[in-house]
Amino acid sequence: MSLLSGIRVVEMGLWVAGPSAGGILADWGAEVVKLEMPTGDPMRTLYSALSGSKESRCPPFDLHNRGKRSVALDVNLPEGRALAQRLVSTADVFLSNMRPQFLRRAGLDHETLLAMHPKLVYGILTGYGLDGPDKDAPGFDMAAFSARSGISHRATPPGGVPPTLPGGMGDNVTAIALVAGILGALVNRQRTGRGQLVSTSLLRTGMFCASMELSAFLALGKVMPPPSRTRPQNPLMNSYRASDGKWLWLIGAEADRHWEPIVNALGAAELQGDERFATSRDRRRNAEALVAIFDEIFARHTRDEWAALLTQHGVWWSPVNSFDDLLSDAQARACGALVEMPSIAGDGTTQGSLATPLDFGGESVAPLSAPPQLGSDTAEILRELGVGDGEFARLREARVIA
Repeated sequence: MSLLSGIRVVEMGLWVAGPSAGGILADWGAEVVKLEMPTGDPMRTLYSALSGSKESRCPPFDLHNRGKRSVALDVNLPEGRALAQRLVSTADVFLSNMRPQFLRRAGLDHETLLAMHPKLVYGILTGYGLDGPDKDAPGFDMAAFSARSGISHRATPPGGVPPTLPGGMGDNVTAIALVAGILGALVNRQRTGRGQLVSTSLLRTGMFCASMELSAFLALGKVMPPPSRTRPQNPLMNSYRASDGKWLWLIGAEADRHWEPIVNALGAAELQGDERFATSRDRRRNAEALVAIFDEIFARHTRDEWAALLTQHGVWWSPVNSFDDLLSDAQARACGALVEMPSIAGDGTTQGSLATPLDFGGESVAPLSAPPQLGSDTAEILRELGVGDGEFARLREARVIA
């Protein structure tokens, strides 16, 4: 039996954040029904839309929607709304990342559904929260999570431009937050018999992710200078490029403790007698000079050669992996980050994918099935709700269902 066997989730999500939360729950064994409009989740066709090709696969969609069932119905129509509400009546959890104004129009807002189903756990993920002037604003992660939260500004070096973080990063982090909240609400329901609203937002999660510096700013009214590779606060916590063009990070977090093993690994023990670098404060004051010296030294060997030297001297470090590097990194495989999922071809084969980022001892959390085709389970699920063949045909004729 899987971890969340017996938990039924109705997800009305699109793009990444909502489907990611539903996908995690599906991997962990919940039955997840993906409620889609007849046009489908736009993430299904993202790759073909961007390339102009007829490519039908969208690997991010496959990742976040594997193991689900799909029902396609039009909640803009009265009969579609009624069917959606009947479907939710069978669920333990409803989750969505649709904008609140749309959910209100569709009769799927938390006030309506919790009044109808007091035991329901209602999870919603928005761009900016359920209150305030921008509660209904569109909130893609590059805007709400990265830009508005202050993350992009803090990651911008002096004179530089705001960086573009990997697509979906904020969506996935916020999805994990929503999953945690849903599971907490399910535990509370077990104690009290009552469901509840669980909400999070890209903005709020982004602010929490920046909490190491943001909390200091709140408490002290001060913030560290923007990051600079050539003038870092601690040159022992910095990136350096090897002779083969590959980068690595030194992790000399405890600057005084790590100074001696680092300069020994670099074959630069003479730096210990250099008064410019005698203490961590001196090294911070003369960071530009020390980084220039380190840059010249690191350019003498390949990253693999530095890996051996740094490890030999007990220096903490990490490669800056490309995706090619990552997929050949033995640790990435050993830690369980990669998994095989059933192929969308439906021929019993598998395809490489990513695992959800948690393990539960001996509990199986592997993907159970391939992502569904749009509306592939509509007939089966509506029959479970008591919709007969005649009514089903009429609903299809009226384009309530697809």
